[in-house]
Amino acid sequence: MKWRFRMPRASTRVLVWAGAVMAVILLWTAAPLALRRVAFFRVRQVELVGIRYLDADRVLAALQMSPRASVFDDTEVLVERLRALEGVADASVIRRPPASLKVIVREVEPVALVANQRGALGAVDADGRSLPYALGTLDLPVVPAPAGGVVEVLARVQAYDPSLYQAIDAARRMDAQHGDVQLELGTHRVLLGPNAGPEVIQAVMLVARDLAAKARPYTELDGRYAGQVIVRRRPRNGSA
Repeated sequence: MKWRFRMPRASTRVLVWAGAVMAVILLWTAAPLALRRVAFFRVRQVELVGIRYLDADRVLAALQMSPRASVFDDTEVLVERLRALEGVADASVIRRPPASLKVIVREVEPVALVANQRGALGAVDADGRSLPYALGTLDLPVVPAPAGGVVEVLARVQAYDPSLYQAIDAARRMDAQHGDVQLELGTHRVLLGPNAGPEVIQAVMLVARDLAAKARPYTELDGRYAGQVIVRRRPRNGSA
C-alpha cells in the first residue's frame, strides 16, 4: 500500500506568502545595490533643514559626496560625517528619489559670546566649547574671559526660563572665591549663585514680573539666598 502525503491548503498558503515575503525582502535589499549604478538616481539636489548658525557650504562639504553619488548610497556614512562636524549635535539623511537627499541637522545650541584675551568674541556651548558660528547670526549674552562658571549658569537660565535668558545682555563672575554670577538686563541686575537651580531662577523671574506689574523701580534682584529673593533699589557695594 502506498501512502501519499498531502499538505493542507492552509499550510500551502502560508508557504506561498512566506516565499512572497522573502522575495520582496530580497528585492528590497538588492534593488539599491543595482540602482546605485543608474545615472538617473545620481544626487542632483540636497535640501538642508535645521541650519540656523552653521554655514550651509560647510555642511555640504562635510558630506564629502562625489559627483557620481547616488540617492541609494549608504546614508549612515553621510550621517556620521555630519555628526563629526563642529556645531552639529545630531543629523539624519532621508532619500528623496529620484535625485534628492533631505539632510536634517540639529545644531548645538549656543549659550554665550565669550571674549578671548585679545577681546575677540566667539560663540560657546553649555560646556564652554567653541562653536564655528558667524557672529552676525547670534544675539547672545556677552561674557568676559575667563568665563569659568558663568556659561554654566547662563545655560541653566536658558533651559529653565527662556524669557529671562533673552533679556540678558551680559554676564560675569562676581568673585573667584564663591563663583557668584551677575546677570545684566539693561538697567537691572540679577545675582545668582553658581549652583542656582530652576526654583531659584523661576523665583527671581516671578519677582521681576511682579515688580514690573506694580511699576515698582529696582536695580538689583539677589537670588543667592535660600528661600528668598532680595530686591534692591541700589546695587550693593561691590557690584559693577
